[in-house]
Amino acid sequence: MLNVDLSGRRALVTGGNSGIGEAVVLALADAGADVAINYVSAPDKAEDVAAMVRKKGRKALPVKADVTDEDAVASMFATLDDVWDGVDILVNNAGIDGRRMLGWEAELKEWRRVLDVNLFGAFNCSHQALKRMIPAGKGVILNMSSVHETIPWSGYSAYTASKAAISMLTRTLAQEAAPFGIRVTALAPGAIKTPINQDVWGNPDSLHDLLEKIPLGRLGEPEDIAHMVAVLVSDLASYATGMTLFVDGGMTDYPDFAHGG
Repeated sequence: MLNVDLSGRRALVTGGNSGIGEAVVLALADAGADVAINYVSAPDKAEDVAAMVRKKGRKALPVKADVTDEDAVASMFATLDDVWDGVDILVNNAGIDGRRMLGWEAELKEWRRVLDVNLFGAFNCSHQALKRMIPAGKGVILNMSSVHETIPWSGYSAYTASKAAISMLTRTLAQEAAPFGIRVTALAPGAIKTPINQDVWGNPDSLHDLLEKIPLGRLGEPEDIAHMVAVLVSDLASYATGMTLFVDGGMTDYPDFAHGG
């Protein structure tokens, strides 16, 4: 019987105090990892998640940092060095989709902010993690992408551009780090039922429209993503690097073509 075993691993999950990030934190703890919970707001929620991790018998460390701030990220990793003597697993989960803006209506400051969080934030954290993982000769980075790294999404060009960039960032960092025993992968969720998109799944009309885009006929749960993250960062996936795994109920399988072209 195969089991996901992360015993003795030190993990950092950015945006780990809510939604998919929270589910990832708990899944990693269930698999035996100690988990640092990065947040930029809602410290009380981060403490709640940390308490749940500790109840599972694992160590938890809430750490506040804006992933777009290079100095704040460096300080966060320095804290991990001081408290846990490093990091073995980084999950770059922090992300935003931004306000809906057609390309010719977009405000550049808002457009850039999405890339700052989703792309530069992931790179800032990966930069610091790799500086520690390369000398150690071990470690795993997982970047949270989206089905929108391949599916266009009108009104959200910043988001789609950031996720497409995450795909190539993942592949390039994987190529660079592989000779040192480091794996870098990405996971692309589809439509996941979280509080941030409740306006969609809470409306019968928009929910019906969304479900028509999903061959499996249901929204994903945060745990659907978290469980796959745990597998990808574990030794069960030791031969997987430089790739994006789509966990989307078949959304990228072009369901409109199920009845012919």
